[in-house]
Amino acid sequence: MKKNRILLAVFVVVLSSCSSRLFAQDSTGSMLDLVKDSTAGTEYVNNAFKSTRVINGMSIEMLGAGSLDFRILHRFGPINSGAGQFFGLDQSTVRLSFDYAPFNDLLVGLGRSTVKKELDGFVKYRLLHQSRGDRTMPVSVILVAGMTCETLPFTDQTIANYFTSRLAFFQQVIVGSKISDALSLQISPTLVHRDLVVLKSDPNDIFAIGFGGRIKLTNRIAFTIDWYHPFNGMKSGVNFDPLAIGFDIETGGHVFQVHLSNSNGMNERAFITETFNNWTKGGIQLGFNISRIFQL
Repeated sequence: MKKNRILLAVFVVVLSSCSSRLFAQDSTGSMLDLVKDSTAGTEYVNNAFKSTRVINGMSIEMLGAGSLDFRILHRFGPINSGAGQFFGLDQSTVRLSFDYAPFNDLLVGLGRSTVKKELDGFVKYRLLHQSRGDRTMPVSVILVAGMTCETLPFTDQTIANYFTSRLAFFQQVIVGSKISDALSLQISPTLVHRDLVVLKSDPNDIFAIGFGGRIKLTNRIAFTIDWYHPFNGMKSGVNFDPLAIGFDIETGGHVFQVHLSNSNGMNERAFITETFNNWTKGGIQLGFNISRIFQL
């Protein structure tokens, strides 16, 4: 626990320090990364990430008003499943989603996963937008609230089952900054509430902190990392921190994210509370996300 607190403190200090240096210098970023507010003389910083999700978790990036993002998230099985499963390539889990932005600072999304036949939805709101000029704001702050619903039949039909037992909720605050044209960092305190847990001793509320980063390699390719650490309710040797690393590749109207991860689930409840694969023992899954944005 002490080590985690030290790591969190160092991350926040570095983020604040780098952001301060960024705004103390002249603007050297591409004009494609800025939206000019001519009335206020303010430049808003965009493209901290190429997608609204880093890999598993959400990023500080938003969609423009009227944009619809159709996303396909795919995971193969773990490579330690052996040759009989072609090292995971014979297995597959998928999440399909539609995310829509009615306004520049608001995003709503609906998705469906093959894992537990789960439906999910969220609302994402940008409270603060990183900017420079007349209004200087070193970070963006995003608020997220979402819900998931399992649709598999109840395992025990002999007892009273309630619809609310299918539900879980998550709330999140994302604070991040485009430190420079090449580097973006963010931190994501997250609370997951599960209405139904396996044992009475299991907590309904799980608190976790996520870290996300992006390093721009070329104009179209970036290296990304996405890691969450739950602080309570996880069983040692059973649950593991969800960690994903990958590359974002921009191909015109698509963003293609190829990555390695130890999480099978692809919404916040699933990957934060139900990551059972261990990176160090070959529990690594090849995956990809495809994002196609339409202007409505």
